[in-house]
Amino acid sequence: MLTLTPQATTAIRSITEKSEAAEQGGLRISGDTADQSLAVSLAAVPADDDQVVEQDGARVFLDGKTATVLDDKTLDAGAAPSGSIQFAITETAG
Repeated sequence: MLTLTPQATTAIRSITEKSEAAEQGGLRISGDTADQSLAVSLAAVPADDDQVVEQDGARVFLDGKTATVLDDKTLDAGAAPSGSIQFAITETAG
């Protein structure tokens, strides 16, 4: 299952608390099979087939195919040079 770093949980909570999706919402990561990329968006609720990852008050929704791809990965977050939040996916240590 995807794991979240403390920086990622803080960033996700910050983003969702500022949105209309605060109570049940989370960060949704979905895959684009055409160009093999990932898209990140805010979602008020998970889709019916989403896997939900909850950690320290942060919620991440993963579509089925993306959940499989990210099963052994870690989501991290940090500040980009522009000041925005930048997410990164790394191999889980271990």
